[in-house]
Parts: sequence; structure tokens; C-alpha cells
Amino acid sequence: MKVGIIGLPQTGKKMLFQILTGNEVKDASKSSKPLPGAADIIDSRFDTLVDLYEPKKNVRARIDLVLLPRMEAETISKGDIFKDIADMDAVCHVVRAFEDEAIYHAGGSVDALRDFDMVNSELILHDQIFAEKRIERLSAMVKKIKDEDQQKELVLMNKLKDFLESEKPLRMIELSEDEEKMIRSYPFITRKKLVIAVNVSEHDLANDGVLSAFRERCEGLMIEVMLVSAKVEAEIALLDTKEEKEEFLKDLGIQETALESLTKLCLKSLNLISFFTVGKDEVRQWLLRKGSKAPKAAGVIHSDLERGFIRAEVFKYDELMEKGSEAELKKLGKIYVEGKDYVVEDGDILNIRFSV
Repeated sequence: MKVGIIGLPQTGKKMLFQILTGNEVKDASKSSKPLPGAADIIDSRFDTLVDLYEPKKNVRARIDLVLLPRMEAETISKGDIFKDIADMDAVCHVVRAFEDEAIYHAGGSVDALRDFDMVNSELILHDQIFAEKRIERLSAMVKKIKDEDQQKELVLMNKLKDFLESEKPLRMIELSEDEEKMIRSYPFITRKKLVIAVNVSEHDLANDGVLSAFRERCEGLMIEVMLVSAKVEAEIALLDTKEEKEEFLKDLGIQETALESLTKLCLKSLNLISFFTVGKDEVRQWLLRKGSKAPKAAGVIHSDLERGFIRAEVFKYDELMEKGSEAELKKLGKIYVEGKDYVVEDGDILNIRFSV
């Protein structure tokens, strides 16, 4: 899962990237290339399972984060930024809502909704231009040779162009399976899932007005919104212990860190769930597309497990917490034996039986 972080200059996206990944960024403004990083997915269930099993090794699921070159006149006109976005599974747009006279604003003043609208319009315009160019090319080809597939694609491209002209992102449009296949390889960036991270001052973290304004603007656009204060997150990162961090968050009235919020929203946007494998040797978290069956989950662990899948022994995280041990679950008949048609649920703990 690869999430690209974008934003206008001086929005705090570089600081946020550094906090989330632990990667130092010396001077992102001089870099025209994406900067890769990775961050653990923070899930309290994983921590609880580690405490319960005390394994020799524990492995969290991870999210790949990529800091993309900042969006300004030059990168937009060249179009490179859009190529970079097209390679992502989802996009996190960092929007500045904090006031600081020491940090200039490219627009001359801080107006978070204005900046969001401007970037959103650029993304829609990019897709509109691509659709128009494709329509021109297909129209010329169809005049020469009456090809059924090209005619179908031409109809689809006109449908997409009309939708984009209504200033709506393509993630909102319903497409058939055949239509999805037709455009799968095309760089339509408004098909990407989008998370807005509104970077606010410490005092606005509990400001429902800022969040409500964005949610109202994003309603119906299939966009997730979160508030973050990169400055506060930087202070949290300097604290040594988990207890100190929890106390700091409590004092500020913050329920979870930016990493926790961002990864939750990204998983939700990408329709992903978590399942776990446990034991004294290792406790591990895995990610899986929601609605997937047990053999597909086995394949996430290793291709041999999917190929030779026999059955999955499944128990539920909540039931494990309630009863306290696998032994108790076994006594109560709450370790379930499931076959190939079992749809894995969020929080399932799996033990795959296979033969290759």
C-alpha cells in the first residue's frame, strides 16, 4: 500500500513525512524526485496480542509513504507531479490551516479551503485534459477503422469527460467491470482514494469548526478528513516512553497520534482489513482486501499457503480477549475450522493448514 503525500509549499508536509517515517529530509524543496519512506501501522490489538503471547519476534503491517515534490506552478506545468501521483494507491493532501508570520504562504494568506479547492481543481483538470486527448486520438482511429473496442472506449471517455466537467472526481463515478478494465492502465489520478490532513496549530486541534467546514466541503466527494498539528507531533516524537506520549496526548485532548489517524483512514479508504497470526515464535499483522476469502489471506502470508490451502483455523480477537487464552476458546468450541469459501473478517486470527 503506497500513499503519496502532496501539498502546496510551506504546508508542513515535509515535517509530517519525517515524523511518520523517521526519515530525515534535508531539503525537499530542491528535490524533484519522490522521497520514499515507510511507517508502522499502529493497531492496539497488535500490541495486546504481543503482550499476551510474548513472542520472540513481532512484526507490524507497514504502509509505504512517499513525499512527492511540492505542487507549484513549475511542477504543475511540467506535469511530473501528476505522473508521480498516478503511481500511488492513495493520496494524502496536507493543507495548511495554521498561522505563522515566520513562514510565508504561497497564496499570500492562510485559507485552507481555498488551497484545498485549488489543488482539487488541478487534479480534476489533469484528468479532464487526459480524457480529451484520448477522445481526439480515438475519434481519429475510429474514422479510419471501425473497431468495436475503440468505439466502446470512446463512449466511456466521453462519459468520463462529462463527469469531470461537472467538477467531480472520478472516484465517485460508477463503472462496470469492463469499463474498469479499459481504464486500469490510464493515469487518472482522481480515481485515487484521497485523505485530507488539515495541518492546524496546537490550539485548533480540538476545533470542531475547522473539521466541520472540511467535512461539509468534502461531503459526497469520497474524501476522508483528519486534523493534525505537525508541530505537536514533532514534540510527541521527542518523548522517550509510551507513558509520556500518552500523558502528553491526554493533556492536549488528543485521542490518537497522526500516524494512527492517517493509517486508519488509509485502510478505510483502500478497503483493507487486518488479520493476525500468533504464537510464541511470532505475532504478526497482515493486511487484506475486505471481502477476501481464506485462501487469499493465506496467499498474503506466502504463495505456497494459497496454492496448497486445505483449511483455516480461525478465532476472533474479541473472543480471545474475553476468554483470555486459546485453551479456553478450544474448550468452548470457539476455534472455528473454515474452508475455501470463508470470508475473512477484520481482527481474525488465522492458522493456515496447507499441503504442497
